Amino acid sequence: MQELTRGGGRDRHAPAAPGALHLRLPFRRPLCPDNLFGHLAATAVPGVEEWRDGAYRRTLRLPHASAVVALSPRADHVACRLRLGDLRDLPVAVARCRRLLDLDADPVAVDEQLARDPHLAPLVARAPGRRVPRTVDPDELAVRAVLGQQVSTAAARTHAARLVIAHGEPIDDPDGGLTHLFPTPVALAGLDQDALALPRARRRTLTRLVAALAAGEVDLGPAADWHDARARLHALPGIGPWTVEVIAMRGLGDPDAFPGSDLGVVRAARALGLPSGAAALATASAAWRPWRAYAVQYLWATGDHAVNRMPAAGGGPVE
Repeated sequence: MQELTRGGGRDRHAPAAPGALHLRLPFRRPLCPDNLFGHLAATAVPGVEEWRDGAYRRTLRLPHASAVVALSPRADHVACRLRLGDLRDLPVAVARCRRLLDLDADPVAVDEQLARDPHLAPLVARAPGRRVPRTVDPDELAVRAVLGQQVSTAAARTHAARLVIAHGEPIDDPDGGLTHLFPTPVALAGLDQDALALPRARRRTLTRLVAALAAGEVDLGPAADWHDARARLHALPGIGPWTVEVIAMRGLGDPDAFPGSDLGVVRAARALGLPSGAAALATASAAWRPWRAYAVQYLWATGDHAVNRMPAAGGGPVE
């Protein structure tokens, strides 16, 4: 159960503000927040997400209204501050936040399995309880995965921010700098390819993806069949194994998704003495099943990148 209080401050004893709810989101220990909050902060799309005052903040599109949430890790829970437009959306908002942070994972079972591999055992011992940074909106995640193909984190954020400004729904945020909801596939379905500052092939991929999502040809929702979703994504031009597995891992929530061709995974595998060729690494990864998505988090965490570091507690908004 979530512990709920009303108020508008950043702790349970702060002065109340109308419309603000405070919750404690429990989880099974251990939880390593570094790559979880580091990834969300480093990839934050301006206007939709930000890191402010020690919290990851973002806008939410919910069944009855929009909302803004702020999430901060604590020793035994995640502090959740919700500003809802409609209280009927509370259960959905909580469920999406838990899914975003992978709070229903069983880290003991995951780490026990991964630690049986001598290559991963030191990584697990050093920082147990890594979670998979997921999403509050699988369609949004799919669009962002395509925008992130073969570009830097900063470039992917820039491309996404342009879509948000042009097609996102404005939102008020009295507590920070959030400005928009991420646009829906329907809002993006009429994209003018020539207006996109992307390579021509990626423009076609993006427009075909949002059309398929808007028409229901690709279902990434909670009840989606993972195998069918993968097959339909693969059938779209310009969407290869890396994109499909990233969407499966973070959007569909498949704990065994494995983007084995990812450059960070390949580099980490080579440094650890694992096979770095795609076929050989796929064979080696069978020992990590059914938790390969978590193995990816441990492999990624060996790299020196902002996605692997918990942002400074007093840091300002991500720019």
